[in-house]
Amino acid sequence: MLLGACVWRAVQSTIMSSDPVAEAQEAHTFDTIEVGQLHTSYRYLSEADVIAFAEITGDDNPIHVDAEYAAQTSFGGRIVHGVFLLSLFSKIIGHDFPGRGSIAVSISCRFLRPVPVNSMLRVEIKISEKKKKGRRIMARTYIYNDANKMAASGEVLFIAPE
Repeated sequence: MLLGACVWRAVQSTIMSSDPVAEAQEAHTFDTIEVGQLHTSYRYLSEADVIAFAEITGDDNPIHVDAEYAAQTSFGGRIVHGVFLLSLFSKIIGHDFPGRGSIAVSISCRFLRPVPVNSMLRVEIKISEKKKKGRRIMARTYIYNDANKMAASGEVLFIAPE
């Protein structure tokens, strides 16, 4: 299964659209993005997603792919790769908000809780700063688990479309 075939359900809290796919393809520009603006997306990370990610990256650490091994660890089961979680921010920046033409410059993240395989996540990006020089925008990033507890937080710096 390709990662691109994974199910995405995006919900924008700042703009309501009757056609979320069309909305995701229209990029917000540097001038239309405002400090404080929040974008929220939801993503279910299935066993198939994690296995596909392991195959693509070569990271087949048994904590991610071997249920029997992972059950014997302090996590009690398989967990999602941390870098897979980071990729959710990249997908949002380049596809959903601001969208096409955006380029991530840096992503930093602190993993606060493990994310079990087969979890529904809420992913938020909140604009915290705009710099006209280079159209650079800083945003705070958050991932919440099924229990609405923060699993990861960080920042992303990106170049917004003109």
